[in-house]
Amino acid sequence: MRRVTLFLNGSPKNGKVVAVYGTLSDLLSVASSKLGIKATSVYNGKGGLIDDIALIRDDDVLFVCEGEPFIDPQTDSKLPEGLSGSHTDWLTLNVGGRYFTTTRSTLVNKEPDSMLAHMFKDKGVWGNKQDRRGAFLIDRSPEYFEPILNYLRHGQLIVNDGINLLGVLEEARFFGIDSLIEHLEVAIKNSQPPEDHSPISRKEFVRFLLATPTKSELRCQGLNFSGADLSRLDLRYINFKMANLSRCNLAHANLCCANLERADLSGSVLDCANLQGVKMLCSNAEGASLKLCNFEDPSGLKANLEGANLKGVDMEGSQMTGINLRVATLKNAKLKNCNLRGATLAGTDLENCDLSGCDLQEANLRGSNVKGAIFEEMLTPLHMSQSVR
Repeated sequence: MRRVTLFLNGSPKNGKVVAVYGTLSDLLSVASSKLGIKATSVYNGKGGLIDDIALIRDDDVLFVCEGEPFIDPQTDSKLPEGLSGSHTDWLTLNVGGRYFTTTRSTLVNKEPDSMLAHMFKDKGVWGNKQDRRGAFLIDRSPEYFEPILNYLRHGQLIVNDGINLLGVLEEARFFGIDSLIEHLEVAIKNSQPPEDHSPISRKEFVRFLLATPTKSELRCQGLNFSGADLSRLDLRYINFKMANLSRCNLAHANLCCANLERADLSGSVLDCANLQGVKMLCSNAEGASLKLCNFEDPSGLKANLEGANLKGVDMEGSQMTGINLRVATLKNAKLKNCNLRGATLAGTDLENCDLSGCDLQEANLRGSNVKGAIFEEMLTPLHMSQSVR
């Protein structure tokens, strides 16, 4: 029977004497049990790899490792006095259970102000903890640490597929690798998919409508619906504030009490739409078609289009009793045969506006600009008190 003394790779202390029998696998199994590691290979004192148990002699001193390269246990003791803090000596890091072998100069030279540089610039100053094999313990993620170590080796950021750049960025910030942080932020920005600004289609929007409870307000604030066909849809109480609805087809749509404040409705078609109680403050509906629309709410809730841009709109035949068009711009608009009873048109720009056949009974036109406006075939007389302040 042969016996040998087993040590952890790189360590001349705490050896275990074991009997050699069976195969090399049997020896590795015994070594794993005795030394508390997962032994995968055995070296002799000169760093030679043992691949056959027949090569082992009685009383041999062997070094067991878990797959890392052989570490000479005499290296540190052979260093001349005065070189104990040299930046060229090798060391092993145990980062989250994974071993990395590198030089002190790699950790110190490229980023001298980083945490790693302060940890390993001088031996023993930082008080780094070591495991039984002499590897310095660092409680961080090995997957994210590897790209950082490689960057310190050759100065290039190389990240393997499947590694999250955000994780590497957080490790770089933790260790204070400032130059790497800049590289990572640029890489993360370049890896982001371009923002999708394409308009929402009718099919997509119908899905939103079907997935929303009838009693819940659907928030579409600032969304892009440009050119979409939203005709004949039930859009009551939906928040379209600052949305892009230019060139949309909203004919016969129900927009009762919808919020269209500051929305872009330029060039849109809203013919025969239900606009009871709609809020269109400061909206842009220039060139839109709103023929035969209903703004009149029997409950008394008035549509509010104050300050809206309605240049060139066609609102012929619309019901607008009590509508608020204060300081709105209706230059060159067509309002033939509209019901504007009790409407607020104070300060409204009605220049060249066609108001023939309109009902303006009790409408407030004080301060409005009626230059070139057409008031033919009026249903009720227009009194000067309505237009003079």
